[in-house]
Amino acid sequence: MSEIKVGEKIKEFREKKNMSLHELAEKTGFSSAFISQIENHLISPPLGAIIKIAHALSTEMGRFFGQTTSAPFTLVRSNERELTSRVASKEGVRYGYTYESLAPEKINRHMEPFIVTLEPVQGGQPYSHEGEEFIYVLEGEVKIQLVDYSDILYPGDCIYYDSIVPHRVDTATENSAKILAVLYSS
Repeated sequence: MSEIKVGEKIKEFREKKNMSLHELAEKTGFSSAFISQIENHLISPPLGAIIKIAHALSTEMGRFFGQTTSAPFTLVRSNERELTSRVASKEGVRYGYTYESLAPEKINRHMEPFIVTLEPVQGGQPYSHEGEEFIYVLEGEVKIQLVDYSDILYPGDCIYYDSIVPHRVDTATENSAKILAVLYSS
């Protein structure tokens, strides 16, 4: 399992573009403090926040996970998927998610498909970003929150929504859950 420090990658891309924390905050709608916490591994951002930051930095989200985009297609065998843990602190504590990218090398992609393992976490705020999301529950119970609407999804259930709607996806129990998540961004 490879451990990608997403915050360090974000900081690296921001600095290469000579962009301040304040400028990135203005482009994303996040606070400078929030972005600083991400870059310093004090908090672990959801996929939606990472997509918003990638757009603001004019890069593909996969670049934050060490992916390059070079081929007109990508084929990933089940035994070749790389597991990426989102690390939320300098001590290496994992929070919330692990990802398996299902299209790491496809150039000019608009969809980001992942197998996501959700771990039980406390609290957290809903996020919104441009695009659409499709979630299909593979294992466990998943709580979906869309503004004032919330529901529990079970294996075989799915939901498709506009990502501009503030949303949050968590486990519904103290057990982990596994989903297929496809994020579309234009």
